[in-house]
Amino acid sequence: MPTYPESSMKVIMRVQKVKILLGFGVLGLLVVFIHRWTSCASTMMHNQRLDTTIEKLLEQNEKLKNSDLIPYHLKETTVRRNGCVCEGDAWHLNVPFGDFLFTRVGAEALHSAFRASEIEEIKKRRKHEYDNFLARSRTAANLLLIAEANVPLQYPIQGVEVRPKKSTLIPGLGLKLKSRRVYSVNLTATMGTFDVAVLVNEVNISGAGTMHVKLSSPHLSALNRQLQLVMYTNTVFHPNTADVVQFGTDGFQAAFTIKIRHEITPKLYDPGPTGPKGEYNISSLVTIATKTFLRYDKLQDLIDSIRKFYPTVTIVIADDSEHPKPVTGPYVEHYTMPFKKGWFAGRNLAVSQVTTKYVLWVDDDFIFTSNTRLEKMVDVLERTSLDLVGGAVREVTGYTANYRHIISTEKGGEDGDCLHMRRGFHHTLEGFPNCVVADAVINFFMALTDKVRQVGFDPRLARVAHLEFFVDGLGILHVGSCDDVIVNHASKIKGMLPWGQSETDKAYSKFRYANYSSNQNALFYFKNHFKCLTSNN
Repeated sequence: MPTYPESSMKVIMRVQKVKILLGFGVLGLLVVFIHRWTSCASTMMHNQRLDTTIEKLLEQNEKLKNSDLIPYHLKETTVRRNGCVCEGDAWHLNVPFGDFLFTRVGAEALHSAFRASEIEEIKKRRKHEYDNFLARSRTAANLLLIAEANVPLQYPIQGVEVRPKKSTLIPGLGLKLKSRRVYSVNLTATMGTFDVAVLVNEVNISGAGTMHVKLSSPHLSALNRQLQLVMYTNTVFHPNTADVVQFGTDGFQAAFTIKIRHEITPKLYDPGPTGPKGEYNISSLVTIATKTFLRYDKLQDLIDSIRKFYPTVTIVIADDSEHPKPVTGPYVEHYTMPFKKGWFAGRNLAVSQVTTKYVLWVDDDFIFTSNTRLEKMVDVLERTSLDLVGGAVREVTGYTANYRHIISTEKGGEDGDCLHMRRGFHHTLEGFPNCVVADAVINFFMALTDKVRQVGFDPRLARVAHLEFFVDGLGILHVGSCDDVIVNHASKIKGMLPWGQSETDKAYSKFRYANYSSNQNALFYFKNHFKCLTSNN
């Protein structure tokens, strides 16, 4: 075996170290490239075979079902007869780090979160609760009503509203018929009565003040004038529902809805005076909220970094440490909780104390920099219809994560529905080239305070949770993401230092992952009525 001088050995070892570091660098770039490529690809491929409503509409159409003159068949690629099916990718690349380098869609049945001996009883309870949910959430306003072509009845398709126990004129009523001896119409309701504001000559009215009224006249112009003055009065109280009104004449029948609901009471926040150049008053518009557990050193670093850029913005802290330490300072509010109460419970507490229009959510191990521009987030929310906008988180490697997701649900059946999650986004946000529209974003976001409270955070999710909030907010939150508002992730940086994790970090990690189980799947299964989940996370 050849021998080398000590100086030569040092050179050789130095070269080997450089080769290893270069290899890791190339591998890191490859991982980032593949991650970004698969994220874009998932956006393009998402929503294939996710809609089964076409078949249901065809089945409900009796004319098509019963007609032998117009045969039809369903395209297998468009619909499935038995509701949604959770299917993951069948392929698998059996190479080292294959699943890490090449993202594939996985699928899991959510009922597996429960023991086999209890699943049937849980199914019964879930069905009972789901039926109650449908009964509460579906009103006559959910009915599909179609105005057939050439019907001589004129009526409002939608847009008629009345306050509970109040009255309103019904706009747009009319009749268009060829000449006949007597013209007549009738109106029938189930939650209110009819009357007229004034009486038109030569119009006969029967049933005024009841749920069924008939109007007739030998003159079409007189009848139409009277129809312009028909009033509806709600008599059956409900704070938010609708009455389906039947409107008919000889040989023709139509229906339309009158929404019955209280006017939404405004909840406005004073934005405070703007700056001399019209700048946003961030201190009056935004409250920063966070949840901490044990990591007071990182929390203090977060507060210090915030104060460099936003010295008067209020910071609300929820803390469920066993032995809470005081966290004080100007514009700092520290709220303690029972020990290990949990991640989402802390979020609820923190958000409940916000008194500004917007709340910015941050983790307690984030660090503000000059790129953490809250003014940009406020500008997006003020100038668009978005309810929530996320930023990006920069890791020690320099890679910036924005964690954008598309979420969709698909109707199933008695076993539940399907939940689909894909990395990606819907489209670029108009007017903001660095921002996109998605359904879920990273754990650094600003949102309308009232919208966040409307969705809420399920306190049963104790230590591991995030996307569950956006699943609950589907259909409520209009979500965006901007990659030019960036916060640093401090814990990853310190974790790479030679002396490793501190004792606090070790204790935090112990609690952070100790209770991780199938709790998320159990909630998806019962609370959200899902039977399975597919994702490429």
